[in-house]
Amino acid sequence: MSSKILVVGSSNTDMTVKTKSLPKPGETVLGGAFTMGGGGKGANQAVAARRLGGDVSFLCKVGNDIFGENSLRSYASEGIDISLVRRSEQPSGVALISVDEHAENCIVVASGANADVTVDDIESARGALEHCGILLMQLEIPVPSVCRAAEIAAKAGATVVLNPAPACDLPEELFRYVSLFIPNETELSRYTGVEVTDAASAEKAAGVLREKGVGRIIVTMGGKGSLICTEQGTALVPACKVKAVDTTAAGDTYCGALCVALSEGKSLEDAARFATKAASLTVQRMGAQASVPYRKEIDNQ
Repeated sequence: MSSKILVVGSSNTDMTVKTKSLPKPGETVLGGAFTMGGGGKGANQAVAARRLGGDVSFLCKVGNDIFGENSLRSYASEGIDISLVRRSEQPSGVALISVDEHAENCIVVASGANADVTVDDIESARGALEHCGILLMQLEIPVPSVCRAAEIAAKAGATVVLNPAPACDLPEELFRYVSLFIPNETELSRYTGVEVTDAASAEKAAGVLREKGVGRIIVTMGGKGSLICTEQGTALVPACKVKAVDTTAAGDTYCGALCVALSEGKSLEDAARFATKAASLTVQRMGAQASVPYRKEIDNQ
């Protein structure tokens, strides 16, 4: 299998304010530190995979504006192949993020160019999709484009990894092309109709997904760790005990790290342990891409 990782997804500029508490509807709260940096689930995962040692290409869409220009410069400086990036007449995506003192966050996204990733854009990247080893996607671009990319890559023999966030309705045929599905507990409940509250219910829900055609499932459960569900059974990978200051991009770091480990031939359980270590570093820092660790940090743990 090729070691190339192709990320298809969103590119945003994140504007983050640290606050004591998240505002209630109609409430204004005074915040503290303000930061602005790269974000978007697709971009976060691409940066994570690259910093952790992956051979990464990124297909996204940005606007003809300063946010798009800054994003492209940033991706190139990371060593990500941006030859598949497309331009849109829509403005680049932005996200407004509030983070409270407990490291919980509230995010509002203006999709902009991300909503303009079309099936034609996917078709134009057919060669890259057919020659990657791993295709990693999320749901911040239109679902038809996600489905088409998954179909092309799966039929060419690639491992198709889907992080179904933010959760939305998905066509049943998409599941047949997904090799590895990485939801959290809430997302898993939505896609299976099983209320997920613990490992036993997560295992039951994973069985529903496998009946839909999904090969393997990893349920991310925050401080409880992650549960690997395959035909061979289940395995719980415990979370690292750390003091979280900002959970933004923790899940994206996990997904990017997991794909790197798989591209290196690691088992799914070893890949999940590697991803857990990476995500544990992310939550100890503020920001999205700014919080993503480098490979040497994992190796030195």
